[in-house]
Amino acid sequence: MVEDKRLGDDRRKKDHRPPKDRRDPEPLVSVLPAYDDEVVPIRSEAGRFGIFLKELNRQKYSFLFIAPGLILFTIFVLIPVVTSLFWSFTRYNVFQPPIWVGLDNYRHILFHDPRFWKAIKNTVLYVGGTVPAGIVIALMLSIAIDQQIRFKGFFKTMFFMPAVTAIVAISVIWKWLYAGEKYGLINYLLIKMGFQPVDWLLSPAWTLPAIMIMSVWAGLGYNIILFTAGLSAIPKRFYEAAEIDGANAWDKFWNVTLPLLMPTMLFVVVMSVIASFQVFDQVYIMTGGTEEGIGGILDSALTIVAYLYDMGFQKFRMGYASALAYLIFAIIFGATLVNFKMMRSKIEY
Repeated sequence: MVEDKRLGDDRRKKDHRPPKDRRDPEPLVSVLPAYDDEVVPIRSEAGRFGIFLKELNRQKYSFLFIAPGLILFTIFVLIPVVTSLFWSFTRYNVFQPPIWVGLDNYRHILFHDPRFWKAIKNTVLYVGGTVPAGIVIALMLSIAIDQQIRFKGFFKTMFFMPAVTAIVAISVIWKWLYAGEKYGLINYLLIKMGFQPVDWLLSPAWTLPAIMIMSVWAGLGYNIILFTAGLSAIPKRFYEAAEIDGANAWDKFWNVTLPLLMPTMLFVVVMSVIASFQVFDQVYIMTGGTEEGIGGILDSALTIVAYLYDMGFQKFRMGYASALAYLIFAIIFGATLVNFKMMRSKIEY
């Protein structure tokens, strides 16, 4: 018992060592197993920041390679976005310093600007006409090209050629095709067939439909390439199983092709809607040279981006145009969310 007491005293002496002999424990919060036979400590915030600095120092030369792109992005994208956001709350005409007006620009656009709502109406009609028509025609042509036919690569190339042609060049050619009386090719053919010529770009009833027809034709190639890629990714065994079950061509399209093509369809719909809301080049080229200005007679083809251009770069109301830009962003963002919400649940992987 005496020996046990001595051993207990020795242990207590060792436990009560002076502070200078003690070692500070690792700043650990907990431990988690990284692998089956290894335990990696999770360090405190200070430890994580130190690891981040070490990794940053180790990758310092990598930042030299991304620096040019990052600088260009900052100068030509980030700074203009932030600046235009500030301008949207001001009255600014380029020649005088901006004057803070708060939400007056947004209030005037939404409640006191009939041209804005005219542009919204035309843009919605344009989106509602070009997106479904372009997708349906591109899907039909893609299914036809995907069959066992000769010269498949030739047809893909021919359909894709408008997609690699500048939209300005396409607009100039179609403007000549739409020329009035007997001078345009389309009216020349109509006259030869016994019909009356149509003032395609000088009639309020035909200006927007004429631009929509041209846009559908110009965008077919891009959608066809996407759809043909999606069709080639569908395994053939699904079609063989459907044929064994007695499915006809329509049943195979509705129950096999369309469900498995939904991821591609979602991408095509979202990109087509975004591009259609941002339509400008066609409107500017085909209506900008007339006395009525951009948008054509009675603003019959005035779209929202064309209206932004008119207010910002022809009337120099930069603050007003900046507010329009952010309203366009909100509209496109909302439309994209709706598309994702409606189509995401129908996607089958």
